[in-house]
Amino acid sequence: MRLKRPKAGWLRRIVIRILLVMAVFWGGGIALFSFLPVPFSAVMVERQLGNWLSGNFSYIAHSDWVSMDEISPWMGLAVIAAEDQKFPEHWGFDVGAIEKALAHNERNESRIRGASTLSQQTAKNLFLWDGRSWIRKGFEAGLTLGIETVWSKKRILTVYLNIAEFGEGVFGVEAASQRYFNKPASRLTASEAALLAAVLPNPIRFKASAPSGYVRSRQAWILRQMRQLGGEGFMQANKLH
Repeated sequence: MRLKRPKAGWLRRIVIRILLVMAVFWGGGIALFSFLPVPFSAVMVERQLGNWLSGNFSYIAHSDWVSMDEISPWMGLAVIAAEDQKFPEHWGFDVGAIEKALAHNERNESRIRGASTLSQQTAKNLFLWDGRSWIRKGFEAGLTLGIETVWSKKRILTVYLNIAEFGEGVFGVEAASQRYFNKPASRLTASEAALLAAVLPNPIRFKASAPSGYVRSRQAWILRQMRQLGGEGFMQANKLH
């Protein structure tokens, strides 16, 4: 008796159902977190589980949610200056930065440059996993469009600052400010905000508690960019604080 091979349509239906469940889950998350505080992010869960599985039970992914009114305007300006200076203008993607990154990566295969906006980083940190696969980038693009459609720029920046990783187990600007400067995020100075922003490309390698020469030079560059953008007035002018 010959066994029948499973039809390709059966596998396709399963994949479609999984994608529909994910779309409903992510869509619900975008809707709810447009006004509710974010209790934890996918990156926090990934870091926590990774440490537990490796036997590190002392690791605790810690975050304290605060509103934008409780965050120094210097902090928002610092991450915009460091990560995404066209944040107030674009709809989630900086086409010019993407083109420059692609050209750079073709010439320098050993040093890959990214071009993710704050909106893309928020989508990835909140809902997705680490990695550079095209599948993840595709999900990230869809989630970014959803976030940009439903959330205001101020909301995107608020969520980003509350879930960004600033060190080993340190997530969100309030936890980072308390850990590294022993004060609330509302009292961060321009220099302190620039230092926190300087470690964002790799907060495990770069230490706000013991900044290297590179981190200090990056901090100084960010401070210059903050001044060129217009200082605190930039945040008010773009309704980001």
